[in-house]
Amino acid sequence: MFQYEKVLQYPVNIKTPNPALAKVIISQLGGPDGEVGAAMRYLNQRYSAPCREVQAILTDIGTEELGHMEMVAAILYQLTRNLSVKEIKESGFDAYFVDHTAGVYPTAASGFPWTAASMQVKGDVITDLNEDMAAEQKARTTYDNILRLSDDPDVNNVMRYLREREIVHYQRFGEALRRTIDRLDDKNYYIMNPAFDR
Repeated sequence: MFQYEKVLQYPVNIKTPNPALAKVIISQLGGPDGEVGAAMRYLNQRYSAPCREVQAILTDIGTEELGHMEMVAAILYQLTRNLSVKEIKESGFDAYFVDHTAGVYPTAASGFPWTAASMQVKGDVITDLNEDMAAEQKARTTYDNILRLSDDPDVNNVMRYLREREIVHYQRFGEALRRTIDRLDDKNYYIMNPAFDR
């Protein structure tokens, strides 16, 4: 079903290692609003989506989020490559280094590792699409925060690209939600269903 191209969606070429910056960017990999959670959320929600159109949107965006995981991981790797012991200690990267060396491990900037408990799959299309829109806005806010903290143009160019994609995903989920609500109203299925009036 998936095809892998050995090319990132946007090039990642970080010239200057910076483990302190890696410590905050790691949240976009394994944090509560990161790319791992986004990919898993959408690729699992698609199974209970009521129509092929919503299933396709969830599959498309979930697959793209896998690509975003790869981009964030490439940034993290390049920011932490070839570090000296002195750089590790002075940057505060030592706690992470003890557990993972310079391996790319999905965790939040706070140090809390990624868990499926940080995402939601409800099986109700309106609930799930609202969750997805909120998730995209939270990811955009995290990218905004990273851009406030970073002064590395090589990093910031990639962050801006990823931030822009969060906005596009938010819009696509909004369109899917509007079309879904219109269909459900027409069928007297969900919003106006008397079985829910009590």
